[in-house]
Amino acid sequence: MTQNATTQNAATQNTHDLTGRTAVVTGASSGIGAATARALAACGARVAVLARRADRIEALAKEIDGVAVPADVTDPASLARAAATVRAALGAPDLVVANAGVMLGAPFATAEPAEWHAMVDTNVTGLLHTGKAFVDDLLAAAADGGPADLVHVGSIASHAIFPTYAVYSATKAGVAALTRGLRMELGPRGVRVRAVEPGLTESELGETMLDSAGRDTLEEIRRAVGPIPAGAIAEAIAWSAAAPPRVNVAELIVLPTAQG
Repeated sequence: MTQNATTQNAATQNTHDLTGRTAVVTGASSGIGAATARALAACGARVAVLARRADRIEALAKEIDGVAVPADVTDPASLARAAATVRAALGAPDLVVANAGVMLGAPFATAEPAEWHAMVDTNVTGLLHTGKAFVDDLLAAAADGGPADLVHVGSIASHAIFPTYAVYSATKAGVAALTRGLRMELGPRGVRVRAVEPGLTESELGETMLDSAGRDTLEEIRRAVGPIPAGAIAEAIAWSAAAPPRVNVAELIVLPTAQG
């Protein structure tokens, strides 16, 4: 077996034991969310998959023997109902992956404000609603002495600013700041709050942006750099969640090597 084949094989092995844990993944209908749900289930967790596209998460739930819960993270009432459904089906979660997000690039002068609102509502406010819906479950798990994780999926855009993505970058900088603030507040109570910040990753992000030039630029970047598979981000999330309860891998930046 070649070195590359050995490395690839090792990367796909189930080495992170999450047996007995109950996980929630938002934005699970595609990309990083779907890959994370698969990874957590492969590691032994019971998994609830949340997203607006019910048909997709129902198919995924069947694949991983999980539970599909249609939900809109921009609507706190929808998330409250989803949280109740998860508890009834699987028990209280102790691992919450707030992954739902949108990326809509456009020059600031010509951008549609509706796209700004969509990014703020999903990328920032959606994380707030997600955390609020499940924080009592996480605090209870930690109080019982077990691991409790709130994972925010951010972006390298919180560190590196890209032309025509100023508002998207601002929302992801907000995610980073929110993560640090909640880590200071919830960490002393046993809840591990972390940010996982992907670089260029295979996903549907950007497909719905209105600016055609922005879509073309994104495709050029993807061809030039080569995105990493969503499974690589899922692997990082599973690995960090499997750490001993007293250890928090607080921030993870996962990039294609060529992205620097």
